Amino acid sequence: MSDAVTSVGRAIGPKTRARLKAPWQVWRDAGGKISALRVVALAFLFVPVVIAVYDFNTEGFGARPLNNVIHRTGYWALIFLMTSLAVTPLRRVARLNQLVDVRRMIGVGAFVYAACHISLYVADQMFDFWKVASEIALRLYLTIGFVALIGLAALAATSTDGMVRRLGGRRWQFLHNAIYGIGLLALIHFFQQTKADVSVPTFVAGLFGWMIGYRLIVKLRKTRAEPPTWMLLALSIAIAALTFIAEAIGIGLVFNVSPLRVLQTAFDFSDIATIRPGWLVLAAGLIVTAVDLVRAYLVGPRRSFGGATAKPIR
Repeated sequence: MSDAVTSVGRAIGPKTRARLKAPWQVWRDAGGKISALRVVALAFLFVPVVIAVYDFNTEGFGARPLNNVIHRTGYWALIFLMTSLAVTPLRRVARLNQLVDVRRMIGVGAFVYAACHISLYVADQMFDFWKVASEIALRLYLTIGFVALIGLAALAATSTDGMVRRLGGRRWQFLHNAIYGIGLLALIHFFQQTKADVSVPTFVAGLFGWMIGYRLIVKLRKTRAEPPTWMLLALSIAIAALTFIAEAIGIGLVFNVSPLRVLQTAFDFSDIATIRPGWLVLAAGLIVTAVDLVRAYLVGPRRSFGGATAKPIR
């Protein structure tokens, strides 16, 4: 069967195969067929647009509509960036290698929203590029955000198969490992932009910490086997605890109160809206751990992805 497929592939030729999928047809896989996974990922990338249109037609965007959209695009750029980082642990834990097929699409989507974020900011400044440049140079949160944007632009520009071949696998992987630093800068920018309640940035930071922790565990283990379920559980508990502690210290420094008093409020469940981010991070980690248990029961224990020639984790 495989010989027949190879013969057909040779008969078609590279030029004909290339015509099976135009570069802009991102909903098709490499063979030119419509991919349900890619369609879902593409729809996911348009969710912010649908939400924005709905909000505009129901409640409007307030007194400063352009500023509202600026914040929306920045928020979703961060969400899609974190989603692209979540692909690796999710595909490994859930045994769904197909997820890697949409990682590039989601990463480029993050850049598109980030580019819209800075473009709308320029528009808000009446296209005064000198003022924009001076603001970026003088305001730290803008400097950090702009550096993250430049990094995303570099990764988006080198995300094509052609650039992978030109750079070579090792150099391309080295460059794209910058995504972790970019994610950290984007998080710092998000925290600096949040004026009052930092619950959402703290929650996102906790998830980011979990994903980095997972990669460190995989990298430091002497075996190619995937981390066992108990390690995922321990990681989830540890990151949740760190989230509680970091939030308590941050609030304590800002409001000049004891972090211990802040920690005491973590067990106040009288109002669901006041549930601390640490609990949400723990819940997310437990869900991933549960998925690992279920998949282990259904398809057996995990093995290393790719064997001896496995690609570096991203």
